Amino acid sequence: MITGKTLIDLGFKSGKWFPEAIAHINAQQLQGKEMLNYLEQFKSPPTIDLHQKAADFAINIEAENELEQSNVNSVVATMETLMKTPTLVNGAIMPDACPTGPTGTIPVGGVAVAKNAIHPGMHSADICCSVMLTDFGKMDPKKVLDAAHQNTHFGPGGRDRDTQYRFPEELLKDFESNYMLNNEKMIQAARSHLGTQGDGNHFLFVGISKETGNTMMITHHGSRGVGANLYTQGMKIAERFRKELSPETLKQNAWIPYDTEEGQLYWQALQIIRKWTKANHEVIHNATLQALHSDGWDRYWNEHNFVFKDQDLFYHAKGATPLDSKFMPDITGPRLIPLNMSEPVLIVSGETTDNNLGFAPHGAGRNMSRTQHRKSKEGKTFEQVFAEETKGLDVRFFSKEIDITELPTAYKNADSVRKQMATYGLGTVEDEVMPYGCIMAGDWQKNAPWRRKKKRRRK
Repeated sequence: MITGKTLIDLGFKSGKWFPEAIAHINAQQLQGKEMLNYLEQFKSPPTIDLHQKAADFAINIEAENELEQSNVNSVVATMETLMKTPTLVNGAIMPDACPTGPTGTIPVGGVAVAKNAIHPGMHSADICCSVMLTDFGKMDPKKVLDAAHQNTHFGPGGRDRDTQYRFPEELLKDFESNYMLNNEKMIQAARSHLGTQGDGNHFLFVGISKETGNTMMITHHGSRGVGANLYTQGMKIAERFRKELSPETLKQNAWIPYDTEEGQLYWQALQIIRKWTKANHEVIHNATLQALHSDGWDRYWNEHNFVFKDQDLFYHAKGATPLDSKFMPDITGPRLIPLNMSEPVLIVSGETTDNNLGFAPHGAGRNMSRTQHRKSKEGKTFEQVFAEETKGLDVRFFSKEIDITELPTAYKNADSVRKQMATYGLGTVEDEVMPYGCIMAGDWQKNAPWRRKKKRRRK
């Protein structure tokens, strides 16, 4: 009678299939060649080594001062390690690139092209972070911002039952059709987070078109808790494959082979999350239009944090705007590149080249961490910094608490980013939405429930 130890001695890795295989072999009294022939189906494929040398990647960024040089060096170093991942065949760095996470993690502003593989860590938890624009015609921008303020939602969690938007029936059917999305936790998050924008650098921006003089509203957010839940599942699945296929690959760069059942289901789930995120933008825009008794003049959108498929290649854009229409099946207009709250949102188009791989920057990026930025403002109150950097703008924080790490000086110089876009052929600016004002989450943690409890205990 054979046991698990017998299989391990034969060179097999312990797995879920062990009990069934042991029972079958013992029941059928398989021995010798017959047993080995039966076990052939359970053999693990040979492990895949890292690339000896990093796969090629284009560098579409240059430093203009010492701080930027440090940032560029870090971005290039992390890409050098990243591009040794066995599945990767090409990559690019955009002018707004900045490192995030340990060395070897795809930077913000990075593009990594994998063959027949989806890397959840390369699209991160904020799946389908994206921007949508609606043209409000000659509407007063203050009226648009006021109406939007009443209809959007920033901060943690979702909406309560009394303020939730109706969840589209077709979208519910999509969730129920994919086992990665068809569970109570996921569907509850999809319902309650619809019409919410989260925190961090997500915003609602109102401005005036330089070309037409029309008022335009732009929203920026990702897939909220829904996408974060799928990402968590994806990373667990990818880790199982990493241990079996390529133990040398960094955990953050684990992948799901596309030609597996898991790969197909994960890809389908990503497309459903994309639909949810687009709907999330739409309900905020539609509610604002309805409040103003307007139909709107035009609308378009694009994601800048997603995985795009072209035949057997998967383009992981971690903060990069797709220029090539092959990446967006529902393309309806040019692309949007926001810079910071005091700068215009750029409306761009462009051609695919060898160095841009069909992508442009997604914003202005950062040269320093939030903590470093706060330290750089020591000696001034938040109110003083806010007044200096938002002069002439109607800037609001949903939590009513200023977050100075989202003010203009927290980001790279917008002119430098635009200059490098021109230098490297990363999109042509067709129009600019000049800033009137914006809404962001603000420092919601300052008065978070756990902080209020601590203050009460101290008193």
